[in-house]
Amino acid sequence: MPLALLALAIGAFGIGTTEFVIMGLLPEVAAGYGVSIPTAGFLVTGYALGVVLGAPLMTVLGTRVPRKRMLMLLMGLFVAGNVLSALAPAFGVMLAGRVVASLAHGAFFGIGAVVAAGLVAPDRKAGAIAMMFTGLTVANVVGVPLGTLVGQTLGWRVTFLLVAALGVIGLLGIARLVPDLPRPEGVRIRHELAAFRNAQVLLAMGMTVLGFGGVFAAITYITPMMTDVAGFADTSVTWLLVLLGLGMVAGNLVGGRFADRALMPMLYTSLGALAVVLALFTLTAHTRTGAAATLFLIGALGFATVPPLQKRVLDQAAGAPTLASAVNIGAFNLGNALAAWLGGLVIAAGLGWTAPNWVGAALAASALVLALVSGALERRTGRGATASRTVAPGAPAAGTPAAAHH
Repeated sequence: MPLALLALAIGAFGIGTTEFVIMGLLPEVAAGYGVSIPTAGFLVTGYALGVVLGAPLMTVLGTRVPRKRMLMLLMGLFVAGNVLSALAPAFGVMLAGRVVASLAHGAFFGIGAVVAAGLVAPDRKAGAIAMMFTGLTVANVVGVPLGTLVGQTLGWRVTFLLVAALGVIGLLGIARLVPDLPRPEGVRIRHELAAFRNAQVLLAMGMTVLGFGGVFAAITYITPMMTDVAGFADTSVTWLLVLLGLGMVAGNLVGGRFADRALMPMLYTSLGALAVVLALFTLTAHTRTGAAATLFLIGALGFATVPPLQKRVLDQAAGAPTLASAVNIGAFNLGNALAAWLGGLVIAAGLGWTAPNWVGAALAASALVLALVSGALERRTGRGATASRTVAPGAPAAGTPAAAHH
């Protein structure tokens, strides 16, 4: 794997830390501003919605900018947002800082995924994407637990200043290690938008929203679930987040490995198992051992879907992948926002801290349904292409694009 992937992984590490560390610090931030924990959950929802809006916006603005320079500009925006969050005098200002940082997120991963895939052979694209996303998953093993520990001991503002410093390191890494890539010639917004007329691209994005939303429904409110239900001490949240992160690292690497071999079967397996495990979490959350083991599995199964879903979008949007890739990152975060909001609703309704797990299970099961529909549609298209070639072998192959697409 090229060394440039390390630079992308460093940037992903900083972004992953700021995205997920807030969940370990919700009680501290809520207390600091005098708001409820469900209200503080808007810092998760707001960030996620910022990614959804920022992914297409920043990608469109960057179509005339060389990809390396755009990645550096995005990291600069990320640093500014985290500094604003750290210094925010009021909850609304912190929410604004979270949104500013989030505007860089989708375009960074979207453009970064295209760059990563372009640095390797075709049969290693999912592995290269997974390597970049390893920075995001390692953030959950190292950055998020350390950030949570720092936030609980020195104050959450210090955590966000350190995250801003991570962004600076990521920016320098990209400047040093990522090659100067020429801006793609002939790229037009209408070409990029044409990808969204492909039903398979839309189905993949629907799977992204619902599947990863299932994960976030459970982990957004993981701190009160682990302390009030499972009976862990507040200080145990740090190592529980490490356990979640280890699951994410393992799932991401396995997902990348098998997506290059059997993409759709990998999605069927991971989404189906995720729905089952999330449903079981409503029961296993009542014991420490069961809660810890299930947390690892949720991280692993959730991130096992990331490389195959991102590769699926890149494959189906071939020829104009940049905007579709970035929008799919936004789709992950649309799922996050939807799940955080729905999780807050069921908690506020008095259904208990484990109620978001049922929400997550329903979302993951819905993603599996979309995956099955996508697979059936692809098989039917493939059969139609084969039939066309059989009936008129000497004629122009009407099914050729579909077959190549497949």
